[in-house]
Amino acid sequence: MKRRHCLSLLGTTPLLLSGCASVASASGVPADLPLRGTGDLGVVVARATGTLAIVNTSQRTLLAQVTGLGDLSHASVVFSRDGRYAYVFGRDGALTKVDLLTQRITARVMQAGNSIGGAISADGSLVVAQNYTPGGIKAFNATTLELVADIPAAYANGQLSRVVGLVDLPGRRFAYSLFDANAIWITDLSDPARPVTTQLPNIGRQPYDALVTPNGRHYIAGLFGEDGLAMVDLWEEKPRARRILAGYGRGQEPLPVYKMPHLRGWAVAGRRAYLPAIGRHEVLVVDTDTWQEVGRIPVAGQPVFVMARPDGRQVWVNFSVPDYHRVQVIDTTTQSIVRTLEPGKAVLHMEFTPRGESVWISSRDDHRVSVIDTQSFATQATLSIDSPSGIFFTSRAARLGF
Repeated sequence: MKRRHCLSLLGTTPLLLSGCASVASASGVPADLPLRGTGDLGVVVARATGTLAIVNTSQRTLLAQVTGLGDLSHASVVFSRDGRYAYVFGRDGALTKVDLLTQRITARVMQAGNSIGGAISADGSLVVAQNYTPGGIKAFNATTLELVADIPAAYANGQLSRVVGLVDLPGRRFAYSLFDANAIWITDLSDPARPVTTQLPNIGRQPYDALVTPNGRHYIAGLFGEDGLAMVDLWEEKPRARRILAGYGRGQEPLPVYKMPHLRGWAVAGRRAYLPAIGRHEVLVVDTDTWQEVGRIPVAGQPVFVMARPDGRQVWVNFSVPDYHRVQVIDTTTQSIVRTLEPGKAVLHMEFTPRGESVWISSRDDHRVSVIDTQSFATQATLSIDSPSGIFFTSRAARLGF
């Protein structure tokens, strides 16, 4: 019977193989590319050449470079839910969809004159760009990049504000800040044809970037025009903005700010959040239950990114000019610096592998990406990439606010 069964299977093999070939062909992956999943893929922005480098984070290798993405001087990336597609937001207003498996551009639109980032809805159906020129947000069908909603950030006398700090929220909702209007808006795109926007004015001067907590409850915007942050509890029936960490630099002369801190790579470890202090050589430590300051950690320069290893045991910090060749590591159990590294000139970005055993660091002026072991601090690999800046891994696809 076993022999008969085997012969039966053999008899159907051509049909099975034909079916497999048809599935492979339908996938669009060229035959000369190996079959792979997307869980250990990521991208590095090569800003000087308008190129997106596709990398494998397990093998620590460069797989391919996709060209023709335009001005990537302040580019950011989000991923489709399955991790196959990267949506790249260029400074020149371009939105580009890149297939990480076929290693090519599948769609591209010039949607604004000046854009600095975007987000993807929790269900993966909408990609939303935040724009400086014209100020506002635009929502696109994630499959086709067809425009489905346009929400101008209009305030006094019809002026349009630059939009920053765009994050996705549960459902098809998005929160964002209006730098020029001193406001936070929350837009519900459940029906893209009929967007519903809640406007929160007078939240503080010049919100410059923002984050949403991992549970989707709190939206926090940093303020460039004053010491402090604005926080919105999104679980309230009628959300309102309140000030936290007001006056953290009281009585001290702020230093010139050469590069805005970035809150999107924010750090949470247990009940504590670690945030960059504007114009100061400090990381602020905040209790996430009370949202009160509970400590400060002196660091080597003005922090730009303050990022927690996925397990929360370490916080890694990079800096603005003139200290941007350094990276410092904070042990969150002792609240102290345990290591100072110099991975290269002009460190612009850091990204942890999904479980945090390694961190990838871009050094723009050395044209190098370094992969560092987060336990031993040894360099595991280096990749030569022209003027690398942002590093983004597909594990972001499963995280709110990324």
